[in-house]
Amino acid sequence: MNPPPLGWFGIVRLGLVQTSLGAIVVLTTAALNRVMVVEHALPATLPGVLVALHYAVQMLRPRLGHGSDQGGRRTPWIIGGMAALALGGVLAAVATAWMGTALLPGVALAVVAFLLVGLGVGAAGTSLLVLLAARVAPARKPAAASLVWIMMIAGFVVTTAVAGRLLDPYSPGRLVAVAAGVSALAFLLALAAVAGIEGKAAAPAGARRPAAFLPALREVWAEPVARHFTVFVFLSMLAYSAQDLILEPFAGTVFGMTLGETTRLSSLQHGGVLAGMIVIALVGSLSGGRVEVLRRWTIGGCAAACLILLALAAAGITGTAFPLRESFFALGLANGAFAAAAIATMMQLVSRGGGGRDGVRMGMFGAAQAIAFGLGGLAGTVVLDLGRLATGSAGGGYVVVFLADAALFLASALLARRIGRAPGEAARGRDAGITGKEAAA
Repeated sequence: MNPPPLGWFGIVRLGLVQTSLGAIVVLTTAALNRVMVVEHALPATLPGVLVALHYAVQMLRPRLGHGSDQGGRRTPWIIGGMAALALGGVLAAVATAWMGTALLPGVALAVVAFLLVGLGVGAAGTSLLVLLAARVAPARKPAAASLVWIMMIAGFVVTTAVAGRLLDPYSPGRLVAVAAGVSALAFLLALAAVAGIEGKAAAPAGARRPAAFLPALREVWAEPVARHFTVFVFLSMLAYSAQDLILEPFAGTVFGMTLGETTRLSSLQHGGVLAGMIVIALVGSLSGGRVEVLRRWTIGGCAAACLILLALAAAGITGTAFPLRESFFALGLANGAFAAAAIATMMQLVSRGGGGRDGVRMGMFGAAQAIAFGLGGLAGTVVLDLGRLATGSAGGGYVVVFLADAALFLASALLARRIGRAPGEAARGRDAGITGKEAAA
């Protein structure tokens, strides 16, 4: 007999795992990045490669999800993943401090540390989302998806604010102590959050059947709905992440804004992202979590982002009269709405298909997202540089990159029209809404 669906308190508890995960990740990708580049005067390529490495290792997410499918429980994988992540966070700080006196040994240790970070994020994050999808009622999944994402961002904010104060004045010992403290507290918080929450219910019958990983992966990839959604996740998240390293420099280069002004613009955009997620939480809950409604918001968010990027491309030509603040907020709103709707849809679709493959399915979705995030920032900067060469001006380079990103969002919107639908299914036929049988799975 399966335990009852989680209430809001249980959902918040699982969201605390995302908060803990975000706390360690932001320390390794932001603070340590700055120390390598500024305090140690190392090339910016080094932290860039290390961060890319932590995304690359998340290609193992389907394999990690398969392991939790076979065991029938998600909690051990969440705890094990958080332990690997916490250890990676501490070792990354030790490696960064070590680079100041012994560069090559420090870099070698950093490679190991960032591999552990990626492995821990993949194991804990994949199993957490599967557990959340299994234990949350369908009507609450859109709100739950938005909530856990917002709680992860909260982990970013709290950690950077507190650690930023504790790290001044900088010293290698202080860096290691702060990283160890953040990692230990995050692990203990995650441990408390998942304690007893999964219950003692047996996994679905199919989950315990022995199966090798590659046949299980081929089985899931052969499912049209899962395969199509994986492609959509990759393309849309590639478009989403390609903006990260472009928007602030655009405002500074084309509109002559100061560092403080562009930072406030970035904050405004992130505020739009949170507003978009809250909208999806409300709309999705009121609609009962139906995938047909989430699909429409996903299409709308991608289409709106496409139009705003086209407007920003035109702004690179028209100049300072353009309403830049409103455009940044609107872009964030569109991004937040489509991302939250896509994550809620992911939670609805993860149990659709062959039994006992939820972990593989979620891992496939998560791997697509991680690979897209790893490539997106790099792709955006490469297209910007190529655009500058082709047009002979910085403004022309931003026009090219915004047009390319708009094309990605347009393609994502077109792909989103088929989310949750098997090939040949009528547009108004059996929709991707959760049936009673699926909800009980």
